Amino acid sequence: MSESLNEIFLQLIMPLVVGLLLGVFFFGALHWTLRRYLSSPYAGVLFTASLFLRVGLTVAGFYFVGQGQWQRILACLLGFVFARAAVFRFTRVKERTPQVDSL
Repeated sequence: MSESLNEIFLQLIMPLVVGLLLGVFFFGALHWTLRRYLSSPYAGVLFTASLFLRVGLTVAGFYFVGQGQWQRILACLLGFVFARAAVFRFTRVKERTPQVDSL
């Protein structure tokens, strides 16, 4: 029984966790880049370098975690999508609601 739990952990849970970490890195770095984009004198270089770094590390992570197995790649992708939702939720700018005076 413990053999199968260890297999499930290594085959699906670990790629899910790595996908979460890759997603937090990718979307966190994207958020950081966009916050610095307008104030940077080298905005194009910053954006391009960030793009290549983010995509390169993410694709490499998916490649090494997946090991040619579609189940592991799918688990990693699921973690990546969950991280996207989490990062967007935590980095969202709160909208101000106007105060309405009651009559």
